[in-house]
Amino acid sequence: MGKLNNRTIAVLSENGFEESELTSPVERLKEEGATVHIISSKSGTIRAMKDHEWSIEVDVDKTVDSVNSSDYDGLLLPGGVINPDALRINEDALTFVKGFFEEGKPVAAICHGPQTLINAEVVSGRKLTSYPSVKKDLVNAGANWVDEEVVVDQGLVTSRNPDDLPAFNDKIVEEFAEGVHDGQHA
Repeated sequence: MGKLNNRTIAVLSENGFEESELTSPVERLKEEGATVHIISSKSGTIRAMKDHEWSIEVDVDKTVDSVNSSDYDGLLLPGGVINPDALRINEDALTFVKGFFEEGKPVAAICHGPQTLINAEVVSGRKLTSYPSVKKDLVNAGANWVDEEVVVDQGLVTSRNPDDLPAFNDKIVEEFAEGVHDGQHA
C-alpha cells in the first residue's frame, strides 16, 4: 500500500520541461500509489528537453482551462527554461496554481519551476530555493531564497536542479501524503 493511495496529483507543464524533473517525480508518485495527471495548455503531447536538446514526448491528460485545483490533492511544477516561461504568462495556469495555495494544498517546484510561482504571486514571505539564475527574481518577489538541496515551507517544496531529485522526490511524497497545510496560503 503506497503512501499516496487515493491522492491525485496535478503536474502542470508546457513544452520545454526538463525531462528528469517531470519523469523522475512522476515515477515516484505513481510508485507510491498516486494518480497523476499531466496538465498543459493544449491537448496532445508536450516535449521535454535533455542536455539542451529536444527529447521525449509525454501525453497530456487534461488542459489547464478544463481543470480546477479543487480536483487535486497536490501540484508539481517541473523546471526547464522554456516551460515555466510559458506558464508564467498563461492566466489559466496562474489561476490554477494560486488555487492550490488558497486551499492550503502542497505544491512542489524544482529548478526554474518557481518562476511560475512568482507570477502567481505566492512567494512573498516564503522560504524556498531554485536554480541560481532565478534567485534574484524570487528575492525581488519577496521570497527568502536559500541555497539548499530541498526546502519545505508549510507544504511548499522546492529544489535547485536535477541533482536534488532524490531528496525532492522523498519530500514531495511526504508533503503530498500530509495533505492540507494550515500555513500554506496565497
